[in-house]
Amino acid sequence: MPFKSLKEKLASNNYSIPFGEVIKINATVITARGLKVSIGDMVKLISNDTAQENMGMVTEIDGATFFITPFSFVEGFCSGDKVFLDSAGMNIPVGETLLGRVVDPFMRPIDGKGNINDSKLSPIIKPPIAAMKRGMIDEVFSVGVKTIDGLLTCGKGQKLGIFAGSGVGKSTLMGMIVRGSQAPIKVVALIGERGREVPEFIEKNLGGNLENTVIVVATSDDSPLMRKYGAFAAMSVAEHFKDQGLDVLFIMDSVTRFAMAQREIGLALGEPPTSKGYPPSSLTLLPQLMERAGKEEGKGSITAFFTVLIEGDDMSDPIADQSRSILDGHIVLSRELTDFGIYPPIHVLNSASRVMNDIVTEEHLKAVMRFRRFYTLLKENEVLIRIGAYTKGTDPELDEAMNKKEAMYEFMSQNADLQSSYEDAISELTKLMEKTNSL
Repeated sequence: MPFKSLKEKLASNNYSIPFGEVIKINATVITARGLKVSIGDMVKLISNDTAQENMGMVTEIDGATFFITPFSFVEGFCSGDKVFLDSAGMNIPVGETLLGRVVDPFMRPIDGKGNINDSKLSPIIKPPIAAMKRGMIDEVFSVGVKTIDGLLTCGKGQKLGIFAGSGVGKSTLMGMIVRGSQAPIKVVALIGERGREVPEFIEKNLGGNLENTVIVVATSDDSPLMRKYGAFAAMSVAEHFKDQGLDVLFIMDSVTRFAMAQREIGLALGEPPTSKGYPPSSLTLLPQLMERAGKEEGKGSITAFFTVLIEGDDMSDPIADQSRSILDGHIVLSRELTDFGIYPPIHVLNSASRVMNDIVTEEHLKAVMRFRRFYTLLKENEVLIRIGAYTKGTDPELDEAMNKKEAMYEFMSQNADLQSSYEDAISELTKLMEKTNSL
């Protein structure tokens, strides 16, 4: 090619990388200009002085000025630093090599076991399954916990919430579900929890066994944006395996920390605080995440358990209230049962599975209703029984409930290291609830 033609060709094309600059910066929001961006674009910040790098997301635009929420701490950056568009955008690598690994929301390993090489990229944010493409939930999903399998049976593709106050035992129950489930793929999202709890959950609750399991971690010391998108990234990993026709167990701890992260972001951007300081975006974000779980026709399923931290054991908490309205069932853990020595402390009367009636046999359902009735009778008459004011023979049904009380408590109790098959749980329940002729 003649030199003149080459010179003309080079002159006609712009090969420089466009960049903007930082004009204002604080602990939570960076203001910049000079780039044509859209809401949700990923940008890279590079310090002019130290070559330090940071990732961020465009969360607000005002004319030529745009606002960036950083993914990590902004110490070391200043006005005049460069801002570049990130070509990868909101995509993460997904694939088989993630199995058995502990990663951050960008799928970078934090377990010290080497790099993860996956070429397939998947967007972090995806629309939920279309309503008319959802498959009917008609199969039982066993979790290996007698109380759940027997009294709160869940189905493949169901979304359930585990509601509990602090220190009641939700982490232990999560570990029991992960170990006891027969799902071929398990994705665990630990969002906003203490860093100490991550190795503790792996070693203590999972026994160090991460076979066919992916753990996505965004601890409480991470930025709000990391905690927010950590949940979405974990769901994208689960969707990758669901699209391959596999049944996936998805567990997230906790929805409350996820909503708190959005609260920090929303308040920093000037959103008005509503109930308990949560801006409207915190509540609208929940269905965007939760509705991505489920069963899709022609593909696999994602059966999801979301833990919700009940502050002060208040079930009217706005996050708990909103979550209950979206989910297909709720498992409530009781501090009273914990004090009584029943583990897992599942409050049967306050818990419900909305799909149970459609997936269990009539015999099983009758046994469940009988169990709940006996449990209710015992609760209502507990004081009378304890002070000796009730005389046996007054109410035959209550008499039978009293005779079966210890066996019922034994059914509800299960050692954290033990798993029970679905068939064994149903067999034990139906046998326990058989009518007795003599008392």
